[in-house]
Amino acid sequence: MTNLERRYPGEKEYHQAVYELLMSIEEIYNQMPYFDKHSIIERLIEPDRVLIFKVPWVDDMGNIQVNRGFRVQFNNALGPYKGGLRFHPSVNVSIMKFLAFEQVFKNSLTTLSLGGAKGGSDFDPKGKSDGEIMRFCQAFMLELWRHIGPEIDIPAGDIGVGTREIGYLYGMYKKLTRQHNGTLTGKGTDWGGSLLRPEATGYGVVYFINEMLARQKDNIEGKVVAISGFGNVAWGVAKKATELGAKVVTLSGPDGFVYDPDGVRGEKIDFMLELRASNEDIIEPYSQKYPKARFFSNRKPWEVKCDIAIPCATQNELDENDALQLVKNGCRCICEAANMPCTPEAIDIIIQAKLLYAPGKAANAGGVATSGLEMSQNAMKLSWPANEVDMRLQHIMQNIHQNCVKYGLQPDGYINYLKGANIAGFLKVAHAMAEQGV
Repeated sequence: MTNLERRYPGEKEYHQAVYELLMSIEEIYNQMPYFDKHSIIERLIEPDRVLIFKVPWVDDMGNIQVNRGFRVQFNNALGPYKGGLRFHPSVNVSIMKFLAFEQVFKNSLTTLSLGGAKGGSDFDPKGKSDGEIMRFCQAFMLELWRHIGPEIDIPAGDIGVGTREIGYLYGMYKKLTRQHNGTLTGKGTDWGGSLLRPEATGYGVVYFINEMLARQKDNIEGKVVAISGFGNVAWGVAKKATELGAKVVTLSGPDGFVYDPDGVRGEKIDFMLELRASNEDIIEPYSQKYPKARFFSNRKPWEVKCDIAIPCATQNELDENDALQLVKNGCRCICEAANMPCTPEAIDIIIQAKLLYAPGKAANAGGVATSGLEMSQNAMKLSWPANEVDMRLQHIMQNIHQNCVKYGLQPDGYINYLKGANIAGFLKVAHAMAEQGV
């Protein structure tokens, strides 16, 4: 860690992700001199390559704008690089490296043959016209296409990159390569996309929660659920949790959160998508449309009493004070639907309180797992029905849960899912790296 921090000063998100993994695997790593002989850690925490490029594009006023583009290809020991693209003003090298590093182990846990990568740009789609978004995506792909391919690197969507953006990116990729293949996932269902892909991350989170509760002879039915965000992940969580009998009572945005005592269900879930498509990126209109819902400006949903808390928005959104409040309010389970949404201090409190805690690399792996299923369908020029995709997704989440239990079960019976997920993901990658040589 000292060497890493000296080499990459100021990259706090990247350092946080690496530190979390190293602390979890320290014991098992030191039991295996085989890993140290191959310098696995030194090789593992360094990305294979970091691509940074400028993206000049023309806005609707005819002015030339310039953004930065990124692609971090972190590790391909298990298969071609795979990971999303994020378009958001907060994007920088540290966030890209943290996300790519996490993706390596998330993909490992899915049991699919995929390496880890991440990319994106500090471009902000909010407030942009379709024409501007199209021109930006085309300019972005003019550089990225040289570094990707169905057996090299397969990007997908993330924050700010949905089916529309994937469509513009893929359209440009086709023009440049003259190939129609599975190089990008998250495509429209009419031209190679998989059914259930938009919902997959949220669905997978709920399936993972049910697996955790099943070990306690319980399930999600009848539970009160607090979630953050109102994008695709939150939408998928709300949709599946409600279908299985839970009551989702909160949603949030950068402006604050709404509390809906009647539950987010039916047309309210569909309204989440309307809000997301409005480009406003605020949640307050929900309370204006549904009068029983209350809006709390510049506050977070973790103050609401709930059985299950599911952060679905962004990194480090749930801090130490939030964790203390959730414990105090009797929350039983905290499940990460976003990437690294809990701070290290929050995680320590959650685990010390013996709450069920599911780390993002395990719980939210349903998205990339379904992207992997989309790749398989593209390769075979097939489209599976929704029930088959759902069945495969459930099976993958069950396998991830079993591996977390295998390595996270403690002598007192408590399951440290963070430790279990990190060890299970690490071992598979480490063995592959050692067996493939330097």
